Amino acid sequence: MVKVRGKSEVRAYMAALPAQITSVLRGAARAGGKIIADEAKARVISQEVADDIVIRSRMDDGRIVVTITVKKGFSWSIGLWLEQGTDAHFITVDDRQRGGRGIRRINQQVREAGGDGSLVIGGQFVGKTVWHPGAQPHPFLRPALDVKEGEAIRAAQSYINARIAKGRIIGRREDDHDDRG
Repeated sequence: MVKVRGKSEVRAYMAALPAQITSVLRGAARAGGKIIADEAKARVISQEVADDIVIRSRMDDGRIVVTITVKKGFSWSIGLWLEQGTDAHFITVDDRQRGGRGIRRINQQVREAGGDGSLVIGGQFVGKTVWHPGAQPHPFLRPALDVKEGEAIRAAQSYINARIAKGRIIGRREDDHDDRG
């Protein structure tokens, strides 16, 4: 009778492969994403936005997706305005926020609290509304992808090559599954 040894080890190895492969592919996606994120940081004209550019990876319907974006918050808004520009628009204090106060009183209260005032420009009260002419776009995310796409693909491939050896997947790296940005 034939005796087979190592069956349980082979089963354990095969069972662990999908997680190991996913780990390698997520790491490769992040390696490519880092190239794009670094280029976006170099292109953006706001240091606040540059400081908040992050890389995130996730599984989506069996695909690994890496996203380069700006952290939620005010810097995300600035990033959106920079990427796409803004149309001309009026700026006013919303009636629901006025609490029955006039604009002059709101400005006075804000200044007394140490603020700059709501509709005060250059120390002068400017009225109930202000016309903003809009802002030109200064795209930084899309151009970063356009310029660094090939380098990002090479970085991802290099990551995979460094992790895969003949017959085995080399141990986890520190940046596998690191979605902190």
